[in-house]
Amino acid sequence: MSAGTPLRLACLDAEAPPLFSRWSAERGRVGFEPAVAGLLGAELGRPVEWVRVPWARMIPIVREHGADAVLCGQGITPARSALVDFTRPYAVFHESVLVRRGSGIASARDLAGLRVAAIEGSTNMALAETFAGAVPVGFGSGGSDDVYGDMLAALETGAVDAVVDDDVVFVPLGEGDPRFEIAFTVRTGNRWGIGVAKDRPELRAELDGALARAIVDGRHRAAWDAWLPTLDYPFEEV
Repeated sequence: MSAGTPLRLACLDAEAPPLFSRWSAERGRVGFEPAVAGLLGAELGRPVEWVRVPWARMIPIVREHGADAVLCGQGITPARSALVDFTRPYAVFHESVLVRRGSGIASARDLAGLRVAAIEGSTNMALAETFAGAVPVGFGSGGSDDVYGDMLAALETGAVDAVVDDDVVFVPLGEGDPRFEIAFTVRTGNRWGIGVAKDRPELRAELDGALARAIVDGRHRAAWDAWLPTLDYPFEEV
């Protein structure tokens, strides 16, 4: 597409700092992923527009050309890669297990017989399914606009005993949250990418090239350091 044409990106409309905020007319969306989107838009000369849809609709709406790409927590998995083509990663995260504070859960062995929540079809669910004896509980297939909030609410009320998600998602909870604590982290190195419909290879190449240039010249790292200062930067070179 030509310069000036809006770059329409699919994402949830939810509060998930430091990744992204709920959209508002005053500030749009802010966070690490909107910052990456801003770098791409600036590089391509295209204003960013957010197509706000439930989790289960993000990849389908890209395949239907209702959005140009999905830039919203998409780990690059074989199942997703069968549906869309991904750019190079814009982030690499590990996976943590969140539990109620004082639960005594400290390892995968402690999850035997317990209910472990994760987003359906995600890399987090794939990890949850490796915990021997645990009972995986999928979230997100019902079309919720805030699947992360749903999982935290279920953990707080005791409907589930643990939540698996990428480490970045739990950053805002910090060390002092009276409700929850990190039981353990698995260094899985999940690569997150921007998904584009398979019949739009030119767009995928444009986004990939713009992302590469932003990584090389340090703009991407500046965004990472601004929003994710407690996490190690995963890219030293492209």
